[in-house]
Amino acid sequence: MQPLPRRQEQVLQATVSHYVDTTEPVGSKTLVQRFGLEASPATIRSAMGALEQRGLLTQPHTSAGRVPSPQGYRHYVDCLLPAPGAAVGQLQSELMALSLQWAALDDLLLHLARRLADLTGLFSLITKPQRPSPALQALRLVPSGDRLLVFLVEGGASATSLNLRLPHGRGDDLPALERWVSAQLAGGTIDWRTLPPQLQSCGDQLRQGLLSHQQVWSNQPSSAVTLGLGGLLRQPEFERSESLRPLLELVESEPQRVLHPDKVQALGGVWIGMEHPDPALHQCAVVQADYRSGDGGLGQVALVGPMRMAYATARAAVRSVADVLERLLC
Repeated sequence: MQPLPRRQEQVLQATVSHYVDTTEPVGSKTLVQRFGLEASPATIRSAMGALEQRGLLTQPHTSAGRVPSPQGYRHYVDCLLPAPGAAVGQLQSELMALSLQWAALDDLLLHLARRLADLTGLFSLITKPQRPSPALQALRLVPSGDRLLVFLVEGGASATSLNLRLPHGRGDDLPALERWVSAQLAGGTIDWRTLPPQLQSCGDQLRQGLLSHQQVWSNQPSSAVTLGLGGLLRQPEFERSESLRPLLELVESEPQRVLHPDKVQALGGVWIGMEHPDPALHQCAVVQADYRSGDGGLGQVALVGPMRMAYATARAAVRSVADVLERLLC
């Protein structure tokens, strides 16, 4: 992101603030009067034209003023974001007083999601912490008739068992297969391409069982608490049902698709418009932050709203809730 001249920074910041407050395009005279910019309307108009050429402002109609573009919001979030308002300070003070008095994690998440939605007027979403797929540390192979019992020792000393079919007449191969797997795990991972040919029959069954176990673990959906859908319905950007329908379908059926924690960090925790990989959110902005629990689980806190949102407040509020969850759950 190339830096802007100081005058253009002031104009972009004022234009975003005006549009967030009013949803109305703004002209140079209004900016001078409302924000006390120390320049003539002609000078401000020239700066607005330069910002439009850079793609940071746009003009909805020929005779209208200007509004921020998605690129303009991105520059604002990355370079011009002001300090959050007093409401965030009040939220932070309230959160600092929270303790583990909650009877269940669900109660805590519901309370925090409601506070986020009330504070911002946006749709809030908090996922429960989900542990990453544990690493396999050791296994034991025990034949039982025509079945093969596989006892897995995974990360955090958790134990799991699998019940597989034992290939006919291959029970004598199990000690050698167990030794081979143990040697592989000592090296960090199992390279099935090096499996000895004489162990192929039992090895294939074990490999398929471990693969299915891994897929079941990774496909477990993370449950989410959501609140504030009414706030979205009141936003002017979503007055038309066709603009809101894809978003409603997404948050009602698969709210976790709002979150992409592995990708959003490069964007400072803020998706704007088409930066989000899901088309249902291309008319929205998503502000999110991660939090971790004591057992290594990872959860997310997020707000969803129009691109015209108070980013400073939203980002500070989301981060505050993520911080208090990390403090209480670690």
